[in-house]
Order: sequence, then C-alpha cells, then structure tokens
Amino acid sequence: MADEPSTPSTPSTPRRIADDHVAQVAALDPVASARLGLHPEDDRQPDLSPEGFEALADVARGTLAALDAAERYGEKNGTVWADAERNCARLLRERLTAELALHEAGDQFRQLRNVGSPLHQVRGILTLMPTGTDANWAAVAGRLRHVPDALDGYRATLSEGIARGLLCAPRQVTAVLGQLAAWTGQDGGADWFAAFVAAAPDRLRPGLDAAAERATGAVAGFRDWLRGTYLPAADGTPDPVGRERYLRAARWAIGAVPEPAEAYAWAWEEFHRTRAEMRTEAARVLPGADVRATMDHLDRHGHTVTGEENIRAWLQRITDEAIDALDGTHFDLSGPIRRVETRIAPAGSSVAPYYTGPSLDFSRPGYTYLPTLGQQTFPTWEMVSTWYHEGVPGHHLQTARWTAEADRLSTYQITLGAVSADKEGWALYAERLMDELGFLTDPARRLGYLDKQMLRIIRVIIDIGMHLELPVPAGSGFHPGERWTPELATAFMAAHHGSGPARRAGEIDRYLGWPGQAIGYKLGERAWLQGREAARRRLGTAFDLRAWHTKALTLGSLGLTDLAETLASL
Repeated sequence: MADEPSTPSTPSTPRRIADDHVAQVAALDPVASARLGLHPEDDRQPDLSPEGFEALADVARGTLAALDAAERYGEKNGTVWADAERNCARLLRERLTAELALHEAGDQFRQLRNVGSPLHQVRGILTLMPTGTDANWAAVAGRLRHVPDALDGYRATLSEGIARGLLCAPRQVTAVLGQLAAWTGQDGGADWFAAFVAAAPDRLRPGLDAAAERATGAVAGFRDWLRGTYLPAADGTPDPVGRERYLRAARWAIGAVPEPAEAYAWAWEEFHRTRAEMRTEAARVLPGADVRATMDHLDRHGHTVTGEENIRAWLQRITDEAIDALDGTHFDLSGPIRRVETRIAPAGSSVAPYYTGPSLDFSRPGYTYLPTLGQQTFPTWEMVSTWYHEGVPGHHLQTARWTAEADRLSTYQITLGAVSADKEGWALYAERLMDELGFLTDPARRLGYLDKQMLRIIRVIIDIGMHLELPVPAGSGFHPGERWTPELATAFMAAHHGSGPARRAGEIDRYLGWPGQAIGYKLGERAWLQGREAARRRLGTAFDLRAWHTKALTLGSLGLTDLAETLASL
C-alpha cells in the first residue's frame, strides 16, 4: 500500500494530482495508454493477475492520499480553488473511492461477463492501435505474442475467486464461451486474430501470422479452462448479486449513492407514459394495429438495407447528415470533432451498438460500431436514433468536445474518470433532443426512438428488479406480484421492446453480469433534463439552449448528483 504523503510544502492542485494519476495508470495499464493514444510502440497486454489489480489499487490509494494532503494544505493556507478545480477534486475523490470499494470487496475476482470485462480488453486493445507503419505492426505482433501472458494472469485472478468463493454465475460463463468460440473461429466463422493481421503488408505477414496463431491458441486454451474448470466451480452461483453488491456496483456506474426503490417506482411511471406514446405513434404507422404488430410490420415491410457494407455506409450518412445539420445551428462541430467513423463490430462483441472515443490528439477518430449478429438484412426504423445516440449529437460529440477542452480540463475528467451515467445520460438526452429539434418526424423512425427509450426504461425496471428480487407492482399489466427472474425479464422485454431473441438474451446476460450499469442511461438522461429545466426556469426568457449546451459540454464528467446541480447553475 502506498504511504500517505506528508502535507506538501508547495501547493498542488486537483488537476495536477488527477493528471499524475492518469500518467501512473497509463504506465501500468497498456489499455488505458492505448485509449489515450499514448505510447504507440507499446506492445504489452494488460496485467490481469491479482498483482496487476492490486498495483492499480495502490495507485488509487496514493492519489487519494495526495488529494487529502492538498486539501489540508489549502485549508491551512486559505487556498480557494476555482470551480474547475473543485469539480475535478470531487470527481477524483468520488471515482477512486467507488473504485476501491469494488476492489476491496474482491469484485475483480468474479468480473467475468459478456461485455466490458477484463477479458475483452485482451482483444479490444488491438482495435485501438495504429497500423500505418511497420513499427505499428511490430507493436501489434508483440501484443499478439503477449496474449497468453494476459490470459494466464486472468486465469490466476479467476482461480483466486474460486478459492475465495467469489464467482460469477454460470450464465456469464456460458455467454463468454460463445464469444470466445467466435473469436477463434470455433463456431464455424473466421479466426478473428488471423483476419486482423491480414491487412498487414505481405513482407510482415509471416511474423504476424505466427503471432496471431499464438493468440488464437491461447484463447482456445482459456476457453477450455473456463468450460472444464471454472464452469463446474460456478455451478450454483445465483444470477442476482444481492443488495450489497448491487449498491456498490450501481454507485460506480452512476457516480452517486443509488436509490433503487425510488428509481424502480419512477421507471414504472416512465414505462406507462412511454407505452401510451408508442401506441399513438404506432397508429400513425399502421392504423388499427398494436405496438408489437406495428414493429413486426416495420421489420418485414419497412425500409431495409441489405449487406454489412451497405448498412455501414448508410449509418455513416446518418452521422454525416447530422453533423452538417447541427454544425453552426445548435452546436460547434468544427475541426476534428467532425470526424467519426462507422464500423461493423467484430464477431464475439457486445450484442448492442457501441462507441469508442478518439485519442487525445485526435489522430485516431471516434468509432461507432454495429454488431450485425449474423444478419444481412437490416430494418432501419429503429437505427436512426441509435446512431444519434452513439455518434452525433450523442457519445461522439460529448467525448470529442471534452477532448478538445484538454487545455482547461484534467485528462482524468475526460477519460479514466468519466462516469458511465453522465455519458449514457447525455447520449439518451441527445436522442430526445433530435426528436425535439424535428429530426424524427417520420412515424417509423419516431417509433424506433420511442422503442429505444422503452429499452432504457426496461433496463431500470429489470436490472433493479432482478438483482434485488423485487415484486412486479400491481397495475403493471404484467404478472403483478411475481418476483423478477431472468425468465420473467426476458418475457417482459419480448412483450415491450422490438428486439430479437439474440439481442434479448445478450441484454439479460449483460444486466445480470454488470449490475447497476444499465440504470445509468435513463437516470442520467433524467439528470440532464432536470438540469436543463432548472436552468430554463432560473433564466426565463434569457435561457439560450445552444449556449447552455456549449457550457454543459465543457464541464468534463460528473457524478449524477453533482451533474444535475451544476447543469442547473449554467
């Protein structure tokens, strides 16, 4: 454990402490370094061993101690930090305290799930690397050769979890086994690692092909260990994580003390309100039909795009059109902020679309990813608002705007310290904003937007409901009085959201394996809307939405309590 520093003789600021924290983490964690676009020559894989996790925890402890010392110095000398410094200090303390709570409870020993686990970093880090030069490909080859070491470390961590009785549920293991089969081509598809190096120059291929084969073999061996050793050990581990672990995980996701009972009740109110709005919109699409029948009609007879490359290009046009329409009217989208690229997600990824941000110097743009899940024909009615969410004015605009503010925000505030609920809340707010601005007047596209809103409402209901095993309330119209189970949640989603079976299964697996994260979308949007409405009431006719957005997007990340209060003051 890091020693607590003595009170400094010269003042330090939260930003300096936060930036030093980023530097320390980037030195230890090559995934963090790659996300930031630092050290392109680095060929390491992350250290996923128990010692690796402990080293990162030690950095967090040391940073908190440095922040304590700086605050003592400030109190003793009457130092008054500017608002930006205070925001940075609050975020740093909240994030690291929540991070250490997860670590000290041993949650890293059972962190295996179908999305966002340490395992996914082993492949994901490769997608963040530049490949324009021979030196870049040499770093790729090194990372491929180090895949076995990373997986050995992760096996040691999960084995420690077995020894301590800290395991994930079998459902998560089964989902990951399917993903690893897709990575290696054991499901009948292509070997992802081999395909990844296929774009390299021919002169470099022998070494890269050998390194890719080594990586594939290591993943296949890890899959065998999961199936033969971990899965039997996990037998009997329940899917719900219980109240204590749920509150700990939800705090990390939303950056505030969660209030699950209040959120659960509010989500049901939102469910009934949005359901009524969906009925109205469905009647505009197909008069006389209910919502489910209307969605099925749109899937069969609505606008579709055939082929992965064609849907990728179509979604890119949606993003480009949004950038052109919003730039100079509602937002400033000049310079590198305009650059965001749509990609098809690799096999074995998340079942839901996702986004990765640009490097700090914008040499790597932001990417939006579409998982195709084996499809070749894509109904577009519910994709438009999703691409507003993932791209512009959603994730990409916020993340790129933060990155462009690097001269006045700490790197921590815009990268490692970003609160999921702030980011997801903005992206969901962005969908609503595009509806308010008139971009979703087509009835089919607007029904798609409402269906995505309904998905995020369902997430709050069943994420809280499953993990805390709450009863379905009376008057819900769906199995009142029964307690939530994964099976009941699957049926609820099938009845009230337009997703297919594969997407539903992946969503339920995700909520059970990543407790608390799913509630951040809708709760985050609520914080953004509450902040905007409070600012509008305070300023009256002087309120200017574009000016408010401009200020809001330069705050850097905040937890939900701080976010709503700060947005109200803008």
